[in-house]
Amino acid sequence: MTQHFLLSAEARSLSLAKVARLSDEEAWEAFKMVRWSETEGEPFCPRCGCAGLYTYSKRKLWECKACKHQFSVTSGTIFASRKLPIRDILLAIAIFVNSAKGHSALQLSRDLDVQYRTAFVLSHKIREALAETADRSLEGHVEVDGAYFGGYAKPANHKENRRDRRLVANQTGKRRCVVVMREREGSCLPFVFGSEDEATKVIGKHVLPGSTIYADEAACWDVLHARYLTKRINHSECYSDGEACTNQAESFFSRLRRAEIGTHHHISGRYLHAYAAEMAWREDNRRIDNGELYLMATFAALKHPVSRQWKGYWQRSA
Repeated sequence: MTQHFLLSAEARSLSLAKVARLSDEEAWEAFKMVRWSETEGEPFCPRCGCAGLYTYSKRKLWECKACKHQFSVTSGTIFASRKLPIRDILLAIAIFVNSAKGHSALQLSRDLDVQYRTAFVLSHKIREALAETADRSLEGHVEVDGAYFGGYAKPANHKENRRDRRLVANQTGKRRCVVVMREREGSCLPFVFGSEDEATKVIGKHVLPGSTIYADEAACWDVLHARYLTKRINHSECYSDGEACTNQAESFFSRLRRAEIGTHHHISGRYLHAYAAEMAWREDNRRIDNGELYLMATFAALKHPVSRQWKGYWQRSA
């Protein structure tokens, strides 16, 4: 019997213990190598690109000889204005990517011995950096499907007082729909809407002409026949019919649902897009070893600019 990739030795190339044992100097050097990988770790000014720098002896800072800009290894990145040691940030990234179904902020706060707020913002900064790598167009054979998350309406205690929770009038209004477009044997592209029928315009923008769309029997996908060769599957009769199926889209939803139920227990509609993008990244890279995932996430974070959503988040939202 063929062994699953995640059970093989090739899937394990990252040791959390080694990351946790890094000294401050080793962690700083690792950050340098990742951020300025194109110059083999030699820093240059993030504003003007000048390689002529003054080095401060007391603090780990540089000053550009051309524009006089002072910067550190995290200046201008999503980790700018950090308070955590660099080693703790590297450990947080390693823990984050090592979890197949995601990692909750509460668990990360315990792992790092930091406040929940710190872990919450740090996790979302990593998610934002990963989501930035997923904005692309899809082509070829593309599966489209939607699933609803959140907005749970608790049934009344007595049976005679219960209402049909499928009706809009009896819902909380917080229910959101994640619609995913997924290339067969390719990447996922998720979006969040109020309902499935809002997704058709976005599908037209991100799926290139000439592609083949695979969708279920929902009436909202009927308009796709005008632009694409569209093959449908009626899930009330079977889950696949030859080529017509949405099994790979359902695989993405399975991962997102497991993250919601088993890891986070609740995902706010306000942040649902971030969790969906994270799960799309995990699904796209599920056959890559954890050491490579760690480098990919670190590189994405250090190439991402300062987050306008998460920098100073608690000062705005406390």
